[in-house]
Amino acid sequence: MIPETLFYTQEHEWVKIEGQTATIGITDHAQSQLGEITFVELPAADQEIKADGILGTVESAKAASDIFSPLSGKIIEVNSVLETEPELMNKDCYNAGWLCKLQVTDSNSREGLMNARQYGEYLNQD
Repeated sequence: MIPETLFYTQEHEWVKIEGQTATIGITDHAQSQLGEITFVELPAADQEIKADGILGTVESAKAASDIFSPLSGKIIEVNSVLETEPELMNKDCYNAGWLCKLQVTDSNSREGLMNARQYGEYLNQD
């Protein structure tokens, strides 16, 4: 499942861009590779982040993986529900399992993102 309305990174993060606000999470492919997610380290609100900077960490029984920011900006909201219900990233990674919202400060950082078709082709290369 690759929603058409989102953009994607090679590290398997997704981003929904609405004006200057970007909602970020991990893709269905990422959560299925991780297995049951047991802990999520969220970024700090008001934190400035550069594209490809580490936003947080997701831990599962299989591994711990860093989550990278697809864009540069300032964290304006975090999904604090994930602190007590990290499994939302497995159950509903594109909706309830989002990680954070970012106020985009560098619109040029969007250039490296893939659309749904490109991301699907990228997954099929593996």
